[in-house]
Formats: sequence, C-alpha cells, structure tokens
Amino acid sequence: MDTILIVDDERNYPLILSAVLEEEGFETLTANSGAEALDILAESDVDLVLTDMKMPQMDGIELLERVKAYNPDLPVVMMTAHGTVEKAVEAMQKGAYTYILKPFDNDRLVLYSNKALDLYRVIKENRQLRTAITNQYSFGNIIGKSPRMVEVFDIIRKVSQATATVLIEGGSGTGKELVAKSIHYNSPRRSRPFIPVNCAALAESLLESELFGHEKGAFTGAAATKKGRFELADGGTLFLDEIGELSQGLQVKLLRVLQEKTFERVGGVRSLQVDIRLIVATNKSLKTEVQEGRFREDLFFRLNVVHLALPLLRERREDIRLLVEHFIEKYGAERSSTAPILGVDPDVERLFYDYAWPGNVRELENVIERAMVMCSESTIRLEDLPQDFRDNVEDNLGLSHIPPDARLYETLAQVEKEMILRAMKRANHVQTRAAEILGIGKSGLSQKIKKYQLDFKAID
Repeated sequence: MDTILIVDDERNYPLILSAVLEEEGFETLTANSGAEALDILAESDVDLVLTDMKMPQMDGIELLERVKAYNPDLPVVMMTAHGTVEKAVEAMQKGAYTYILKPFDNDRLVLYSNKALDLYRVIKENRQLRTAITNQYSFGNIIGKSPRMVEVFDIIRKVSQATATVLIEGGSGTGKELVAKSIHYNSPRRSRPFIPVNCAALAESLLESELFGHEKGAFTGAAATKKGRFELADGGTLFLDEIGELSQGLQVKLLRVLQEKTFERVGGVRSLQVDIRLIVATNKSLKTEVQEGRFREDLFFRLNVVHLALPLLRERREDIRLLVEHFIEKYGAERSSTAPILGVDPDVERLFYDYAWPGNVRELENVIERAMVMCSESTIRLEDLPQDFRDNVEDNLGLSHIPPDARLYETLAQVEKEMILRAMKRANHVQTRAAEILGIGKSGLSQKIKKYQLDFKAID
C-alpha cells in the first residue's frame, strides 16, 4: 500500500485530502509545516509528498529541496494557487514531479497521485534490478559441478518460474541466502524487491514489528507508522532466514498470513494484503523440530511445498578447487598494488581436501581471504593460512586418537593408504592426476597401489 504525505499549514485541508485519498486505497500521513513533514520523512516510509506551495517559515520550494536532498527519487507534487504558478514552474525545475492548481477536483488529485507513484515504482524497480545485475545473483555465482550441486541448479531453474513457497535446508555457510536470491533474480519477479529477514537476529517483539510493521503509538518508541517487510516485499520475494528460530506465537501469525493472505500491523485493525513469493531457510531439520514439538506441523506443511537441501562442503569435495579459484579471483582486485595470486600450493590443496569444513563454503572463503592478505608470493602456502585453521586441521586428522604405543611404520602405512584412496577417488581413478594431487610420480603411485593391494574397481 502506497503512503502519501500531505503537507499544508491550513489544519483542516490535509484532513480533507486524507479522507479522499484513503477512500482510493492510499495510506496517508499529514503535516502542518515543512519541519513536521521532514520529521515524518525521517521516521516513516513515504512514497509521495503532496505539499502546498505557500507556507510560513518553510515554503514548498524549500521543503522540496530538503526532500530531494533526503531522497532524490521521491516524487513531490506541489499544490498552488493561480498567483504562484511561476513558483510552481520553479519547483518543477528543481525536481518536483508536477503541480496542481487549487481548487482542484478529487479525480485530478487521484490521477496525479497515481502517475507520480507509478513513476516512483519504476525508478525503485530499475534501481533494484541494477543492483541485482551488479551483484550477479545468477546460477553462475553459485559454484559447483558435483552431482549434488547439479541437482540444486536443476531445482532452482524449475522453481524460479513458479510461485510456490520454497524451504531451503542446509548447514551454516552453505549458501542458503545466495540460492534464495538466485531463485528470485531468475524469476518473473526479478525487477521487484528481494527482502531478507534473519529470524534469529531479533527478539520476538521486535521481529513481529519488523515483519508486519506497526502503527504510530503501538508501543513505546513507535513514534511513527512503519511498514513491515511483508509490505516492502510486495510484488517481490520475502526471504525468512533461520525460520526454525521463530517463536510459537509468531509461527501462529505466519500461518494465518499464509492461509488468509492478509495481516495487520502491530497496533492496527485494518487488514492489509500483499503479493509476495515466500522463501524460507533453516540450518535445522524442520521435520525433526516438528517431531520434537518445537515447530508447528501445519506451518511446516505450508512451507515445505518445494524442498531444497544444500549439501555440506565435505559432501562435495570435488567443488573445492573451483571455489578456491573463485575466491582468489573475487579478492584479487584488492591486491592491485602487489603481485597477483595464481593459485594454492599442492600441500594447501591436499589440506583443503582432507579438512571437514564445519563452516562450509563461508569458512573456506574466510580462509582464502585471510591467506591472500598474508601471502607475499604468487601462490598461497601453508604458512599463509590462519594458525587456528591449521590447528583445527590437525585435530581433524585425528592424530590425538592414535594409541600411545602405536608403531610408526604401521601408522604411516595406514595414513599413506588412506591418502591414496582419497586421491584416487578425487581424481576419478586417473593415476596421473592422483599422483599430482599427492605430489609424487606416477610410477611411485603405481608401486604403492601394488604394495597395498588396492582394488580401485571396488571404490565408489
């Protein structure tokens, strides 16, 4: 619902215009001075300013200049009498959308308001689209060639053209929001807003206001009416991250919105209706949360129309090299004054492949970013990696679980055998590539395969 701010020093006039515009489906705010109007703009979401030209202290021209300094795109329609037409023309030269002569009929007021709002809507949509293109939220920005990721791409491609609710499940750092953005920006809604909300980041009382908005005076500190994320996402996509953290009370309210397609702001009585595409994400299993009584089963079924499970990084190790190359390219621009980084040392690559990556892709990105800051050569080496990461890798290898009386030869043989198995699997059983991964010659690898009597036909 569009909000129009009406500014006029005649106290009854804004109330009359407000009644006319609200009857046409607009929401209105009123002010009797330029200063009061600026206070409202600072605290409320406004889509159009309708202001009188002649006012004491701050006239319409000065208010226009202040509004344009605050938001250059926000349309301003000037209301003026015949004697101030020249000033109205000046106002248009300074960025006013148009002017309307007093007295005017209601139809003309509504017509001009709709035209100004349509223009503002197009401007906002174009700005959002340009941002989306700049950020490249497309399939190409999700890196992977593993079978699990190919399956994810296929689901994104299909669901992008639909309006069904999508439930994305995956561990922290697997790229849930990136997938949600890819669905949105490859859909017919790409030119409309993508509005994200982290349900775990706010207390229940604040989250309700954030989602549904609030009316002025609804609670202490609510100095002005504010639109919620549902309204801001109208025509686009609302992304609710960490949906599993939603309280029982908010689960009930969200269910009602999904069932009835309407909601009320906090402290409000008027039902609002919006057109949104809902995508939710969680690092938990919502089915388990339902079984344990922490999540409503009826809401789960409403959300789980299309289910998309993102694999952990350790479940798609064949994508690690691609991701490393992607992040080196991403942060390469920051090294414009030093030698470019061309890749990682084989020892680093082996370490990356063997590590469990509990933080998934986000952890890998952080490690690469930090290593590129510390690296003084063209190749990232072990000493460039964070110390705490190297300590975690050492723990991950399970060295602390080796019995104190273990024989060195037997232990090394077991480790060597395990590394060969991993390298051959990673290289799709191509010995030349596996030898390269291990940092040994092909003949040396062949001898070790015979030594340990390894049968790669039985390996997955």
